[in-house]
Amino acid sequence: MTMIDQLLPKSVLAFRLAPVALMIAACTPVGAAKDPPTAPETEEAADAHPISGLEIINVTIVSGDTRHSFKTELADSAEAQTRGLMFRTELADDEAMIFPSYVPQTRSFWMRNTPISLDIIFVGTDGRITNIAERTEPYSLDSLPSEGLASAVFEIRGGLSEELGIEPGDAVEYDLPENTAE
Repeated sequence: MTMIDQLLPKSVLAFRLAPVALMIAACTPVGAAKDPPTAPETEEAADAHPISGLEIINVTIVSGDTRHSFKTELADSAEAQTRGLMFRTELADDEAMIFPSYVPQTRSFWMRNTPISLDIIFVGTDGRITNIAERTEPYSLDSLPSEGLASAVFEIRGGLSEELGIEPGDAVEYDLPENTAE
């Protein structure tokens, strides 16, 4: 008998038992109801918006001696920037969304699928507001462009910039996290 003949029956047996072993492994109760749940990481959960899941950063607009701070969703990917605040039905007065431009460029926004009015604030390369598209019309497909190159676009509730006295020339302060997409 050759060595191959001696090994063949064991190989055939192993081949026939493989499906049984897979079935046993698949039925093992990993993560069953009796296992304790794993707690979410509180720091990470606290830094993400409950609806969009986007990271929250602090953004402050400086209008003269007044500082206006916002809990701001960071739209730092192409997907997040495309979606923006579409389908959102409310935005609190201390909430916002920022769309950073990693290479300053002329930016243009529209209100497609956005049921709430927004103030769209364009931030120039010097960190100051260049222009504001105020009280935008919900669902409008009209283009709302920046006046010149923008380093970011900042969105708040429609009419809030007038209520707070935010205007072109005001400084916009924020720090992007190191892991931000480019």
